[in-house]
Amino acid sequence: MTKHSYAIIGSGALGALYGSMLARQGHDVHFLLHSDYDHVKANGFKIESHWGDFELPEVHAHQSVASMPPCDVTILALKTVNNHLLPQLLPPPTSGGGAVLVLQNGLGVEQEVAEFVGRQRVLGGCCFLCSNKVGPGHIKHLDYGRIVFGPLECNSQTIGLAESICRDMTEAGIETLTSEDLNTVRWRKLMWNIPFNGLSVALNASTDKLVGDEDAVRLVRDIITEVHAAGSACGASIGDEWIEKTIDHTRQMVPYDSSMRLDYLAGRPMELRTILRTPIDTAAAAGVAMPKTSMLYQELCFLERNRD
Repeated sequence: MTKHSYAIIGSGALGALYGSMLARQGHDVHFLLHSDYDHVKANGFKIESHWGDFELPEVHAHQSVASMPPCDVTILALKTVNNHLLPQLLPPPTSGGGAVLVLQNGLGVEQEVAEFVGRQRVLGGCCFLCSNKVGPGHIKHLDYGRIVFGPLECNSQTIGLAESICRDMTEAGIETLTSEDLNTVRWRKLMWNIPFNGLSVALNASTDKLVGDEDAVRLVRDIITEVHAAGSACGASIGDEWIEKTIDHTRQMVPYDSSMRLDYLAGRPMELRTILRTPIDTAAAAGVAMPKTSMLYQELCFLERNRD
């Protein structure tokens, strides 16, 4: 069987890790790079991972999508603050009719991609991953790493495509599951993303501090409960036990600075729209208010506008 070819749009802590593992398995993988293009072109990627360290010395590196060939699957791992670039980024690698696997944070991101390639070609998923880019072409994968994904529109063709991508990733050593309920997958990840990304900035704390402090963990629990209720009102099927499981899993992970906190500290834009604003608006349309999440969103907007 011919191996799928892959394009990686967003070759950071997530895209470079998964793309390198697919390339190591023999897939033709093309990476879109920016600041570290010259380094990666010359030296490849260095991956430090709790799944095993390795180096990928030869990489199909691209400075522009204009040089990328059509690929069977485009993995979109770009920060959602850059989604205004999708009209320019998606056409070259998807010009042959390939699919797009959206591995971005937040809610509504698959629908944004579908505007350019059609709903039948879009899959979406969430990564339960602790990984950082620590230098040019250098990724440090600290903990977890599972991907749960599925098609935006479920039918025999799209489910079959999802299963074939899942096989590729599993064979590459990536823990991967498919789901036919993308809405539930998204809201379950939001139960982590909203409290831990948001509060890590508002309280200036890593994950271990948030779950290790009596008052902070109470606030974490309140927000998780609020997100759970909102997701249920929006059609997600998430058992009540996931409220405590989300906290327990975070206690078990290595101390970790969330991506939003790292973005804030580095002066980069935060993914406030897709991680907080869209869920708040979606819940409101379903008749559910999210007062603590809304307050957190307002605090984060203030902090983003008033950096030192």
